[in-house]
Amino acid sequence: MMIGPHDIQKRVLIVAEIGNNHEGDVALAKDMIHAAAQAGADAVKFQTIVPERFVRASQVERMVQLQRFALSYEEFTQLKTVADETGVLFLSTPFDLESVAFLNGLVPAFKIASGDNTFYPLLQAIAQTGKPAILSTGLADLEQVRSSMRRFELEGGAGALAILHCVTSYPTLPEQANLSAIRTLKDAFPHNSVGYSDHTMGIRAAVASVALGARIIEKHFTIDKQFSDFHDHQLSADPEELTEMVLHIRELETMLGTGEKVAQEGEENNRIGGRRSIVSKRSLRAGETVTLEDLTWMRPGDGMPPGDEHLLLGKRLTAPLQVGEPFSLEIVE
Repeated sequence: MMIGPHDIQKRVLIVAEIGNNHEGDVALAKDMIHAAAQAGADAVKFQTIVPERFVRASQVERMVQLQRFALSYEEFTQLKTVADETGVLFLSTPFDLESVAFLNGLVPAFKIASGDNTFYPLLQAIAQTGKPAILSTGLADLEQVRSSMRRFELEGGAGALAILHCVTSYPTLPEQANLSAIRTLKDAFPHNSVGYSDHTMGIRAAVASVALGARIIEKHFTIDKQFSDFHDHQLSADPEELTEMVLHIRELETMLGTGEKVAQEGEENNRIGGRRSIVSKRSLRAGETVTLEDLTWMRPGDGMPPGDEHLLLGKRLTAPLQVGEPFSLEIVE
């Protein structure tokens, strides 16, 4: 699956989820893009929220916070420019239909939040752009994931659809991370890329998810865990943690290899020393007939290998052998 120029089957896509951790400060948002890029992230992601289209007016406290954090469409366009200049992909999650239309000119792929994996009009609007989409699956069981995917496909979704395991709990407790669900999703949807949107504290779950097959990692990102009392900062990775996470994931990708079970280059020097040869268990005279009781197996493996015993049994020796000397076909007839 391609996200912009990034082939996620060849290299895990690491997304720094800035979300609303800029708290409405576009200058801070730009600084965070630079910090994420410096940490090694492949992409930055925001949330395009128009508060009046997202929550009811009766949710006064929530509305006030969202209005304080909201960035304008023009400011998102500026952030896209900064991301391009910095060399990271720009992504943002739309939370209303109009924002889908706006972001279509900015993003290489759409992200669908867990809370909206049942917001079918949004899925329809995104599907009709023809772009790839990334669907978070928090709050959903396997049947709901199937339903959301079917709706995306039925609405004309021509772009590839990736599925992220996610637990919509902030922070997610270790015993509720349920990372094995990544394998469940891979088995249930073998033709879709699977990833992980991490809400646990620290970076261990994100790194572990790659070993389970995650090809997209989304981790909340903050410039400072103590920036404010907004809860996302505390569960987010700061620049030092994000740098460490990226390094661990890249190292793990190298360790995972191709999956083809073949002897590795570094093993070749140990092949002879680590294998065994068929050798004489006792001193044998020329003319004796070789029996199984005459054989034993010792290192190094520079002689006849185990499994070739049948080539020796019942044959007559043409030369003597001392204890531990290797057999060869040249001395039997």
